[in-house]
Amino acid sequence: MRKYFGTDGIRGRANGVITPELALKVGQAAGLVFLRGDHRHRVVIGKDTRLSGYMIETALVAGFTSVGMDVMLLGPMPTPAVAMLTRSMRADIGVMISASHNPFEDNGIKIFGPDGFKLSDDVEREIERLIDSNLQTKLAGSNDLGRAKRIESVHARYIEFAKRTLPRALTLDGLRVVVDCANGAAYRVAPETLWELGAEVIAIGTEPDGFNINRDVGSTAPEALVGKVRELRADIGIALDGDADRVLIVDEKGQRVDGDQLMAVVARSWQEDQRLTKNGIVATIMSNLGLERYLGGLGLGMVRTAVGDRYVLEHMREHGYNLGGEQSGHIIMSDYATTGDGLVAALQLLSVVQRQQRPVSEVCHCFEPLPQVLKNVRYGAGREPLRQDSVVTAIEGARQRLGEGGRLVIRPSGTEPVIRVMAEGDDRDLVVQVVDDVIEALRKVAA
Repeated sequence: MRKYFGTDGIRGRANGVITPELALKVGQAAGLVFLRGDHRHRVVIGKDTRLSGYMIETALVAGFTSVGMDVMLLGPMPTPAVAMLTRSMRADIGVMISASHNPFEDNGIKIFGPDGFKLSDDVEREIERLIDSNLQTKLAGSNDLGRAKRIESVHARYIEFAKRTLPRALTLDGLRVVVDCANGAAYRVAPETLWELGAEVIAIGTEPDGFNINRDVGSTAPEALVGKVRELRADIGIALDGDADRVLIVDEKGQRVDGDQLMAVVARSWQEDQRLTKNGIVATIMSNLGLERYLGGLGLGMVRTAVGDRYVLEHMREHGYNLGGEQSGHIIMSDYATTGDGLVAALQLLSVVQRQQRPVSEVCHCFEPLPQVLKNVRYGAGREPLRQDSVVTAIEGARQRLGEGGRLVIRPSGTEPVIRVMAEGDDRDLVVQVVDDVIEALRKVAA
């Protein structure tokens, strides 16, 4: 168990969980862990557009400089851009201040190693140990303190990086694109990248005020994007989340395209171009069975991991896959990035659309998703409903009724006292009944 780090860095209410004191200690502890060698150490820090980003950024700067690290401040930048710039600028650490798709009241601290990848559990535990230690005895001397400066050219560097993930001769000429930046970290770079590639760009969610990140915009609230695509008869809508590491697509009819369909498009394209490093992809237990069957029809496999792009990436790195992701829109393409990149994933789709000269609705309708039902049950403190005999019996009965043609996933939440029950299969009525039966059994013992 870790005290501060969750599955995606440290996250919580600003000035509640994420305080200036904690941010200061995180900067000191992480800096100490990565002080290796005699060179002048450096850290790059990016952020999204939350009001609390100023407070946390300043505290982190104090922490890193107090242990002798120089700090380069990037300003509002997508998470994948921070990961890329950590490697590109030969930094010892990269830090992203963001709570992703959460409301503005929350914030978080994500840390990348010098290779641009998120930290291992062991390194996070070492940072936690130092946070709770007497850091005063480990600070740099007066002559060895770090300096901080703001870097202005990084937006152009990331835009060029994103553009170079496409074939040199490919342009987006003739495409009308609506991009929703969630009033978040990509509000500058995403519209400019698309415009420089030749698209006609209509941008929404590009007026951050510190409070409106993810509010009625972005990948978790795509209604505004759907309306704008239909209103302007656009060819495609692209919705990013607050830190732009995931994406949701809307086709020209206003229909939503999730991460499963997007992975199917890219997998088939890369298979045809012989670009897949393994004969398949990595997804999570939440990806639709329809995706697995579609890939099987192409002769491709699909490995499932626990929910979280961190676990997808770990399996990709360990077993040599270069494509993976989540239904929610975290698409990881390790040929380009060390984390999910919503803009790059959208560009890969657009390259297929341009080459095939077909509407997005046709390109992205690779398979018919199987009926999938997800419901949650909240349980009382100290309760362990999944250990109860009645619940075990209900789950076993549900699995037998679904048979080999369906799936049942029971998943306790990692952040709240909630159990998630998901089932899918060819018969929607059966799927609904199975989920309701398990939910009923859980409710009887959960209070």
